[in-house]
Amino acid sequence: MFENFKFSKKQIDRYFKAVIADLRIARNSDEPEVIFRFSYDAFLKICITLSARNNLRIKSRQGHHMALIEKLSELLGNNKINIIGQEMRLRRNKALYGAVIGISNKQAGEYLDWVEKILQQAEIYIKEKEGQEKLL
Repeated sequence: MFENFKFSKKQIDRYFKAVIADLRIARNSDEPEVIFRFSYDAFLKICITLSARNNLRIKSRQGHHMALIEKLSELLGNNKINIIGQEMRLRRNKALYGAVIGISNKQAGEYLDWVEKILQQAEIYIKEKEGQEKLL
């Protein structure tokens, strides 16, 4: 599902900026569906960013969101990422493919808060990886 690919720092920075932009939209919205959708999009972009930081590019195929979530969980050593991330993916799929599933303000806010915590973990991971590379 993944292939080796050397990403430039500029490409990785663009991915990271896209995460921040999506979180800003989610944080500034009053609509729970918008908050959830942009939180999920930001979460996937975190997955893509850390994969890219590890020279891995996902191939767009059935199941690639699942693989991205699993990879982030593996990279950060946090199985809860896989559990909650897959829950978000299923909720998003149900809403996208016609099974109207409402989301409360409270639920949307909890997902947003969780994604922001994952972003913090990702930032620490990237800084540690950069520090290790400087030592080599």
